[in-house]
Amino acid sequence: MYPLIRLLTSSIKARFSSRISVSDLCETTFRCRPWDLDMFMEVNNGRMLTLYDIGRFDLSIRTGLSEVLRRNRWGFAVAGSSVRYRRRVRMFDRVTIRTQLVGIDDRWTYVAQSMWVKGQPASSVLLRTAVTSKSGGVPTQKVLDEMGLEQWETELPEWVRSWVEGDALRPWPPEP
Repeated sequence: MYPLIRLLTSSIKARFSSRISVSDLCETTFRCRPWDLDMFMEVNNGRMLTLYDIGRFDLSIRTGLSEVLRRNRWGFAVAGSSVRYRRRVRMFDRVTIRTQLVGIDDRWTYVAQSMWVKGQPASSVLLRTAVTSKSGGVPTQKVLDEMGLEQWETELPEWVRSWVEGDALRPWPPEP
């Protein structure tokens, strides 16, 4: 089940937090609950991706993106991801999700997130995201204009460019 109560409380907290720039690091903190666990008494990979959603919602609220999305009836979609899992997250662990927009191109925004427990990284994800409308993807420059950011450029870090290039080599439709 989707963690709606956690999403709601995190969203309310974000609304009353200070605004941040689109390039700032956003931190979201919560406790791992029993309903986040799998049969091995740790957060499984699917739930971790769901928890990362909450970090992106926090970032979108605090940067003002969520207001732009609502005003224009746009959506915010994930179009690709690469995840690393390195440490277990267990019941009642205090978890901090760090979320940051690391770059844009004409079509996509690239978001890096990491999950931290006891000062140690537990996992990280790189996401290719897009703002969407009824007619398809919204160009990133149009989104920036709507946010009042005339020009915001950031060169993609080399590791992100390499991921983009490598992902382009994957066959589509998928095999097998």
